[in-house]
Amino acid sequence: MSYAVIRSRPMSAAGRFRASAVAFLALLGMAESAVAQSYPSRPITMVVPFAAGGPTDVLARIIAEPMRAFLGQPVVIENIGGGAGSIATAKVIRERADGYTFIVGNWGTHVINGAVQTLPYDLLQDFEPVGLIANNPHVIVSRKDAPAADLKQLIAWIKANPDKLTAANSGTGSPSHISGLYFQAKTGTKFTFVPYRGSGPGLQDVIGGQIDLYFDQISNSLPHIREGRIKAYAVASPSRAVAAPDIPTADEAGLPGFHISVWHGAWVPRGTPREVVAKLNSAIVHALRDETVRKRLADLGQEIAPAGQQTPEALAALQKAEIDKWWPLIKAEKLTTQ
Repeated sequence: MSYAVIRSRPMSAAGRFRASAVAFLALLGMAESAVAQSYPSRPITMVVPFAAGGPTDVLARIIAEPMRAFLGQPVVIENIGGGAGSIATAKVIRERADGYTFIVGNWGTHVINGAVQTLPYDLLQDFEPVGLIANNPHVIVSRKDAPAADLKQLIAWIKANPDKLTAANSGTGSPSHISGLYFQAKTGTKFTFVPYRGSGPGLQDVIGGQIDLYFDQISNSLPHIREGRIKAYAVASPSRAVAAPDIPTADEAGLPGFHISVWHGAWVPRGTPREVVAKLNSAIVHALRDETVRKRLADLGQEIAPAGQQTPEALAALQKAEIDKWWPLIKAEKLTTQ
């Protein structure tokens, strides 16, 4: 009987490297899976990059409780104002990429800030999108005793008082600031900006009559518009807001093309395990399906994103498209704040 003698050739250096790489990736995948299975095992921090009381803060607090119920852990809100949201955003990328800290940002923090500030982070490379939450068009408002009855009269009033009127905003480079700058560029008007650490404090001074104007998210202003504490002139959207159908669009009121909407989403630091991102996304989707949440957001004028747009991939595509749209416009209009 004869036997075949099989001699194995030594593995090359390249082969050993490939084998080690495959083994490492397999171990990494197992580690990520283990992390995801145990996640979350402790409270999660939801960073709001503005002061308490503003539209982003209100939105965050509305979805926090149903997210807690889904995840089985407390969702603790941390308000960090300043820098039009850039201070909080910079803090989040320094946190561990483990899903225990995420930020609820918006069109301003994750699109506009990149065009008007020199940031210590990259908006597209340093974050993992989690999901789109809601859309919130801007509305042009003034103190209740302003002499203008409609948008055309408002523009005429501002032109008659160049640099004498004031407009609140939630920080230099914030959506309310960019909206006001864009309004000036389209109407040839001039007024003085007064920055605040959030939308809530600025709106309070408009209500109190210390500030003349505000280019605000409708969810922030709508309760006060309904109560007659401030005047509303137009919604910066192609169509009227479902929650306020009596307010004309800017197109209808005489300022065609003045469209600004602040959408909100959630992000985590780059490198967060995919399974953890998926679980956070599921928690947000769960919250947005809650009937109480849907009613509260609708009453505020927040338009919930359709189910197909609530994915991480959809938010990534929207953010990139908005950067491609707004950055050239901002630079062409010289709307930078530096």
